[in-house]
Amino acid sequence: MKKPIFKMLLLTALLAGLYSCNSSDEITNSDTSATTPFKVINVTTHDGRPFSLGISKTSLTGKYVDNPGGGVMMQAFYWDVPSGGNWWNTVGTKVTAWGNAGIGSIWLPPASKAQNGAFSMGYDPTDYFDFGDYNQNGSVETRFGSKTELVNLITKAHAENMKVYADIVINHNSGGASESNPFTGTNTWTNFTGIASGKFKRTYADFYKNSFGNNDEGSFGGFPDLCHAAPNVQDWLWKRTDGVGKYYKNTMKFDGWRFDYVKGFGSWVIRDWNANVGGFSVGELWDSNVNVLNDWANNANSSVFDFACYYKMNDAFDGNNLNLLTDDMMWKRNPYKAVTFVTNHDTDEIWAKELAYAYILTHEGYPTIFYRDYEEWLNKAKLNNLIWIHNNKATGNTSILYADNDEYIARRNGYNGNPGLVVYINNSTATLERWIQTNWSSKQIKDFTGNSTWYPTTQGDQWVKIQCPPKSYTVWSLNI
Repeated sequence: MKKPIFKMLLLTALLAGLYSCNSSDEITNSDTSATTPFKVINVTTHDGRPFSLGISKTSLTGKYVDNPGGGVMMQAFYWDVPSGGNWWNTVGTKVTAWGNAGIGSIWLPPASKAQNGAFSMGYDPTDYFDFGDYNQNGSVETRFGSKTELVNLITKAHAENMKVYADIVINHNSGGASESNPFTGTNTWTNFTGIASGKFKRTYADFYKNSFGNNDEGSFGGFPDLCHAAPNVQDWLWKRTDGVGKYYKNTMKFDGWRFDYVKGFGSWVIRDWNANVGGFSVGELWDSNVNVLNDWANNANSSVFDFACYYKMNDAFDGNNLNLLTDDMMWKRNPYKAVTFVTNHDTDEIWAKELAYAYILTHEGYPTIFYRDYEEWLNKAKLNNLIWIHNNKATGNTSILYADNDEYIARRNGYNGNPGLVVYINNSTATLERWIQTNWSSKQIKDFTGNSTWYPTTQGDQWVKIQCPPKSYTVWSLNI
């Protein structure tokens, strides 16, 4: 261990050493004159198993395999990716490198033809079975490309042993023809009988308001609001063998679903979809209330994006109060149904992104990497390092060892012979050091990020001093 950065009085060091030898529940910073006790918080109490993608544990080709820490997802698009029908090809050039970096799945944007044709990001769907092979809404290809190019991308991802998730918009439709609607007494844009694929034809009877009621849980942007209580809608979305869900899964070979705007309809819809179609699923439930997220996930039998974690990270890192990271989040409440993220195509508020990625990639849940963060905005080598740490060291349940405005230290307690890790996040402008208790007695540890050159050895009572540079992070585990 190199010489400490901060000067330390001998008396303080002796007192701190005595304290560390006699306490198993509290830790203290031996490099300050004041002793700051902190009660260890055992955040999660599950059995330690990782979030599984269900990918083969072995690979003769060296491709991606499930690992001790679980999976990492890539959001393979951003809002207004280049138009021109080349996006599927662009993503296709990335998947081998992503798989080699340890990314196990990719989330694609809505793949079917939408109202704005070649200019649409897909969130205004018209024809669920037009993947860029019918001339309608002003184009043959979608913004992202042709059906052949999409199939080639999925095939290539599968060859890398990676999963592919489809973004599914089933709350609303757009691009229908006008028709007389007896339920509203007006004309509505709800006639989808002329869609080019000829599959899942719909009329006013399939949208609210109709014979099933005036509305469901929510509408979006004035678009016609699909009525999931209507038998025709249920049949074509998830019941029929040639319907949307089973066609996407069995013919197009998608492995799972990201459901858009699930606030707009009952959780039973996703539960029924999952029961009939299968595959991984995650819902976009834009709500910071953990109770709301957890209730929906359990009722829908689905994962959910951890917006509670997102907003806590935003307040913690950008508001300089890392104490907030001790608050409740979906990954703490229900780690096997929490999908964590730092940025997505809808929201990009966190400035201290590297610290946020260090957080989600060392904690439970299913972390998501945003395309532009990875390919354009952040240091790819650092992200790859964190992905490796996640896959190889982020095991077991979590104990928070210390938190204040500037510092956050947590321990992953290991699982199935894997030793776990200790992550130290420092949001201050100075290098900091702190004594913490590990799970390792008389073992040499190291920082697997390379941000510290220390190689300390834990004491017999498992205590050790670690450090972290300013506005940075370190991740410690056994030097093996």
